[in-house]
Amino acid sequence: MTGDRHFRTWEEAVVWLRNEPDQGQLVRDAFYDDPLAAAAERYFRSSEWQAVAALLSGRSGSALDVGAGRGIASYALARSGFEVTALEPDGSAIVGAAAIRDLAAQAKLPIRVVEEFSERLPFADGTFDVVFARAVLHHTRDLEGACREMFRVLRPGGMLIAAREHVISKESDLQQFLDQHPLHHLYGGEHAYLLDRYTGALKSAGFAVETLAPLQSPINLFPYTTQTLRSAAVEKLTRKIPVAPLWRAAFASQRVFASLLSFAERFDHRPGRLYSFVCHKV
Repeated sequence: MTGDRHFRTWEEAVVWLRNEPDQGQLVRDAFYDDPLAAAAERYFRSSEWQAVAALLSGRSGSALDVGAGRGIASYALARSGFEVTALEPDGSAIVGAAAIRDLAAQAKLPIRVVEEFSERLPFADGTFDVVFARAVLHHTRDLEGACREMFRVLRPGGMLIAAREHVISKESDLQQFLDQHPLHHLYGGEHAYLLDRYTGALKSAGFAVETLAPLQSPINLFPYTTQTLRSAAVEKLTRKIPVAPLWRAAFASQRVFASLLSFAERFDHRPGRLYSFVCHKV
């Protein structure tokens, strides 16, 4: 268990997690395991990235990875043919800019690293064709300012994908979310906003916004896939009504299972559930 430990840096927290035998799955699910090249390749092949790649289909050119962390999305963007700029304020050789530089050199991929925060992007207007921000907006100190900056540096017709953002239904849910977050107490920095706060900030910046709900896309499901989520649903229902073959047959149809997930969305009020936003600069 992580207990009441608190670390001065995210690097210290990740190193501690890696050395805890019972945290191995969490480390892998967060892509904090080494070697980094293998973790990045696993992300590139994940159902999450495949869903992102489908959204980016037909696009090319320059991409900005905001809040790039240790570079798994930068790697995936570069492997998908983009010229990538990775923006990461932490210089860490394990979870930050130095790790990205090493990864790019090992993989021989076109990734440039800039150490800066997303609220002040050191780029000219209209620099990028794509901006990708994975679990970034809920960390920003100025959500509206960050959205304006991402809009500014996109070319007309460009796309922002803001993936895996924590959402709460009401402000009073925030503390419950923070209390149950598996990593927040190690270093802090986690947050969540109301859905309208995200969409309002993005639309005010100038974006046309499509919202992907928690159960709507593999982007939000990871580390689950549609298949593993289906299996988990069968297992849970079987515990209540023990007719597993019937449940498996009922959910075998992708259409039926998608309808079930759509219905379940209406009752999903988990504090911190994940949404993603596909935004266009029209």
